[in-house]
Amino acid sequence: MMRVLIAEDEQLVREELIYLLEREEDVTLCPEATTGDELITLYKENRPDVIFLDVQMPGKSGIEAAKEILKDEGNPPLFIFTTAYDEYAVEAFEIEAVDYLLKPYDERRFQETMKRLRKKLAQQEKESKEMRLKQNSRTEKLLIDDGEKMIVLSPESIYYAVPNNRMLEIHTEQKVIYSRMTLQELEKKLKGYPFFRPHRSYLVNIEQIQEITPWFNGTSNIKLKDKKKTVIPVSRSAKRVLFKIFER
Repeated sequence: MMRVLIAEDEQLVREELIYLLEREEDVTLCPEATTGDELITLYKENRPDVIFLDVQMPGKSGIEAAKEILKDEGNPPLFIFTTAYDEYAVEAFEIEAVDYLLKPYDERRFQETMKRLRKKLAQQEKESKEMRLKQNSRTEKLLIDDGEKMIVLSPESIYYAVPNNRMLEIHTEQKVIYSRMTLQELEKKLKGYPFFRPHRSYLVNIEQIQEITPWFNGTSNIKLKDKKKTVIPVSRSAKRVLFKIFER
């Protein structure tokens, strides 16, 4: 599944792109941005795999916002630039955009873009797996700063993590570890391990899920295998992703 964030200030154009992306079974949409500054904030909160980015927006332009995002540590997202003017194409590709779409969108051209994205994401995943194999990733440990000391932790021992009063609770087999890192920072550390965001406030170890039950308005709950049999909410959009994971 690819997590996609749209940054577009024109509502009708934004809705058209949402319509096209919602038809793709392997796409999960993040909240949309309407300005360059809002994009930077939403990127940090959601860490999308792909950003469909309007070149011209209020405040920071799409190009300026993309350059700022690329300064962030970790794996940068893939960029698809969108605009009504093709003279911006050269500048877009200077920051290694995967593709460039002209408005109004042509569905055939859009599908070509999606093929390029899937190919690029598959290549990244392959390279990531190869790197983890080289590093013997299953024996890797995490270093978690709890404010007083650095705790050595096995990713497999984590059941779930949730923010609470400016601290991050990391629930393991033996205890709860409290850290000042954000949920997004922990998610980045665990990239490549079987962890999933069922809700914006939770990160869950997929291998520790015991059952999934329907709730209301299309949402669900998951019960974990820990001693407390912790129940965690699953949003409607996340539920689709979760079932896709188990279908593989």
